[in-house]
Amino acid sequence: MKKHLFINGEWKEAETYVTLYSPYNGEAIAQVPSATEREVDLAIAAAEQAKETMRRMPAHQRAAILEKLSSLLLLRREEGARIIALEAAKPFKTALAEVDRTIQTYKFAAEEAKRIQGETIPMDAAPGGDNRMAYTVREPMGVVAAITPFNFPMNLVAHKVGPAIASGNTIVLKPANQTPLSAFFIGELLMEAGLPAGALNIVTGSGKVIGDLIVTDPRVAKITFTGSPEVGASIRAKAGLKRVTLELGSNSALIIDDNVNVDPIISRCVTGAFAYQGQVCISLQRIYVVGDKFTEFTEKFVAAAQQLKLGDPLHVDTDVSALITKKDVTRSLEWIEQAKQHGAVVASGGHAEEGVLSPTVLLHVGSRAWVSCKEVFAPIVLINKVDSVDEAIEQVNDSDFGLQAGIYTENLRTAMDAAERLQVGGVIINDVPTFRVDHMPYGGVKQSGMGREGVKYAIEEMTELKLVVINRN
Repeated sequence: MKKHLFINGEWKEAETYVTLYSPYNGEAIAQVPSATEREVDLAIAAAEQAKETMRRMPAHQRAAILEKLSSLLLLRREEGARIIALEAAKPFKTALAEVDRTIQTYKFAAEEAKRIQGETIPMDAAPGGDNRMAYTVREPMGVVAAITPFNFPMNLVAHKVGPAIASGNTIVLKPANQTPLSAFFIGELLMEAGLPAGALNIVTGSGKVIGDLIVTDPRVAKITFTGSPEVGASIRAKAGLKRVTLELGSNSALIIDDNVNVDPIISRCVTGAFAYQGQVCISLQRIYVVGDKFTEFTEKFVAAAQQLKLGDPLHVDTDVSALITKKDVTRSLEWIEQAKQHGAVVASGGHAEEGVLSPTVLLHVGSRAWVSCKEVFAPIVLINKVDSVDEAIEQVNDSDFGLQAGIYTENLRTAMDAAERLQVGGVIINDVPTFRVDHMPYGGVKQSGMGREGVKYAIEEMTELKLVVINRN
């Protein structure tokens, strides 16, 4: 299978191609383009040329295109899931769930396209404003550059492409090197849905070459990026006065109060920690259990984790498959070893076979161990005992990251205190921090990023607010 660049509504043969391999078994999947500077320039030029068409397109027409896309994706959901499973080694049932979320994300985008609105301003509230009226409108910014990661190759594309189309922008999309096929699939469906030529352009290849070009090009008005803090900081430094949304790293934590019945929450916590091999931005990485619940919770969590099925991502019963690269397996094992050297105990897992790292549970992990203070992005979770919720909150906040955190408690005052004190973008009460639905505001503080996604909030980030004042004097 050979894929081409998607530029100005056409599949254009590239000058150079590279082979895409399966993370699970190393087999060749496809030949994919590696865009040159000239080809990236063509993509930006196409988006620039199409921006007036998108700006003038009525909201109902933008909504209809996104609704059509949702319908087409629903008809081909299993095909979409197989693409994700193949290129990302995401277990098939998890990939199906991603496709279903993607359908919802584009539906939300279709709905929000119809309610991009401003407000009236009471000008006579200030002296000198008599007999004047004013209102605000939101207008598209123009060309949006979207850079997306491998871990949700379809839905995180939707969180950038959907709001951009809904708000009348054009897009240059650079998907992750390992997972371009999902983006090409959506490109095909958007063509069928009637998106104008040039409104979406997909370029694949070197992140440094393509990223630097689209970040610094003056025709690009807005950059939206999901990935590592290091790359995010580099993008912000190079972007100048462009508006930037950055969804970066996390080491998401969960607090379990001593008044909680742990039996109903075990499976949820295991899913939060090990879904898609822990390669989720809000994957449950740190668990702090208060007091006497520690032993019971740990024993039941370990027992449930050991029941997960490892293997081929295309098998319908697989829970955990290969990490995205062999380097990530090596790194994860090194981090586990470093934690052990600092006193951590391996309660389960800690070994790998053919790229699949077994779900790993570490106990008594110090806060400076890499598996605690960095983003592990692997099926590794630590469980530590604390004496109080106060101590747990301090441990959660002792981090460079702040995306989402969760707390299980039966005490309303404790829940509200935690919501106020936790230094994160989202506090999830009585659920794991891995919870997300696609219309909620999503984003972090500290090194977890800046700006918010969630379709309505992404549209606000992708539009300019314009004030109109009418003098009636």
